[in-house]
Amino acid sequence: MVGCGNLLRGDDGVGPVLVRHLWDRGVPTGARLVDGGTAGMDVAFQMRGAERVVIIDASATGAEPGTVYRVPGEELADLPPLQGLHTHSFRWDHAIAFARWALADACPNDITVFLIEAAAVEFGTDLSEPVQAAMDQVIDLLERDYLGPLRPTPGDDISVRFTDDGYMRLDAVLAASRFPSDAVAAMVREDDLWLIPLRGPRSGGLLLKQRNPAGDRSLLVRELVGDLPVTGVHPAFWDDAQQALRIPLGLAR
Repeated sequence: MVGCGNLLRGDDGVGPVLVRHLWDRGVPTGARLVDGGTAGMDVAFQMRGAERVVIIDASATGAEPGTVYRVPGEELADLPPLQGLHTHSFRWDHAIAFARWALADACPNDITVFLIEAAAVEFGTDLSEPVQAAMDQVIDLLERDYLGPLRPTPGDDISVRFTDDGYMRLDAVLAASRFPSDAVAAMVREDDLWLIPLRGPRSGGLLLKQRNPAGDRSLLVRELVGDLPVTGVHPAFWDDAQQALRIPLGLAR
């Protein structure tokens, strides 16, 4: 996934800003995020060998700010010619045309473009409210259609292990599927330990730390569980209604 645009020009930076939000959420194995900025030729070469490419950029068509356009690959066959282009005038469509010319067979066939209609592109401004709302909508679409299918799915039998030194350990599949950003809020409620996924470290909370090359994670919970005799393996379950992992603290085995 490639976010294009100028971070210094308000809504024109929606592509790179979106990519940074996706990074905070956690990137599954098999996906790659690229901040393409305004370097169109670099964007073209980033496509080399990819199976699927998604480009996110701002648009200025005169439509209602925040309007989202999803341009599928079959509509990208007839792109503008490359003659007479200057590097500063490279747009997303020029990047695709250049990639097809420069990469030949290494250029992916499956390319989709999301365009978000800009409201303001003045220097030094933040994203406008309609563009911010549209960006969140596109993030949900990207998670549903592209990133979500790449995330592992835990089995029905979920468990975690509490250690003598106050840590809780989660296996790699559970961590990657439910806590892809590695940032969590943790609390004890009704004799259960609750872990609630956060969107990223900037949201606060606690960080799940990688403890081995397999991707298993650990979390220091000594202050939360206090003197409760929790050492051992505990069954856990995912609470869909609360969007939280719940670990009953009295069920060690």
